[in-house]
Amino acid sequence: MTASEQTKTAIVFPGMGPSGFSEVGRFLTLDPFARKRLAEADDALGYSVFDRLRDSEDDYSEATQIAFLVNSMASADRAEQEHGLVPDLCVGPSFGQKAAAAYVGALPFPEAVRLTAELARCELAYFTEEYRDAVTHTFVRTPQEKLTEILAGLGERGEWYDYSGYLDDGFFMVSLREKELDGFKKAISQAGGYSMYTMVPAVHAPAFAELRRRAAEEILPKYDLLDPKLPVVTDQDGTVVTTADQLRTMLLDTFDLPVHWPKVVDTLKGAGVSKMYITGPDNLFHRLDRTKSNFEVVTVGPGKRSRPARKR
Repeated sequence: MTASEQTKTAIVFPGMGPSGFSEVGRFLTLDPFARKRLAEADDALGYSVFDRLRDSEDDYSEATQIAFLVNSMASADRAEQEHGLVPDLCVGPSFGQKAAAAYVGALPFPEAVRLTAELARCELAYFTEEYRDAVTHTFVRTPQEKLTEILAGLGERGEWYDYSGYLDDGFFMVSLREKELDGFKKAISQAGGYSMYTMVPAVHAPAFAELRRRAAEEILPKYDLLDPKLPVVTDQDGTVVTTADQLRTMLLDTFDLPVHWPKVVDTLKGAGVSKMYITGPDNLFHRLDRTKSNFEVVTVGPGKRSRPARKR
């Protein structure tokens, strides 16, 4: 194979979505890769993540976030051992940034676990005090011009909203006040769109600059980030990160900048990536048309059969 014919591979750690304890707990208990990572996480935190996960009723609790990180890293371990994965680039949209930081060696895994726990506590404190009624709604099949009209109506009434994600054509995440959610969902439906799920608390909104400041000043200085051993593509604008300082900025950007998956796809295509491994509990990114139409996609994670979905 000539240099011009060589293709590249990307590893993608997905963002979090709603998940039930039964599937997550089963994977943590039965998967040998997950059991190993879970033991490391327990040692790092000094408590049983599984026990706290079992008792949690919050989709995005500290224990739930740690379990997601554990399962994502375990899925990457499996991809390396069973699929021979040796990626050229790494992406971690949304919550996946934490696993990405550990995978590329910017933080040892135990440190990534502790960072995830501390950030979860920081977010809980922030949303207990500020934007207590903010949610992030994810929806699909909504033309941009229709959405612009809907959001303009909110703005005319003096209601707050922010874009939190651009996922695909007609596929968005928008943050707004919970009291506006029912009306917003109705307007989305009338525009021909389909509502998927709502996240509480909200995420990736420019209004959350204070949360970013707290993380920057109170949490991240405790951790010594290293230059990544593998280039990382930021989920905000597709920039390629190669230094510790750039990676730190990426981790902070997640608090107040929206995810922009089309820009990630453009960067990966421009870099010659043709195959993508999505490692972790993913119900979203491997399903996106923009993902399927541009890459051969292999999913490795809880509930996955680790079979490639062919490029269309």
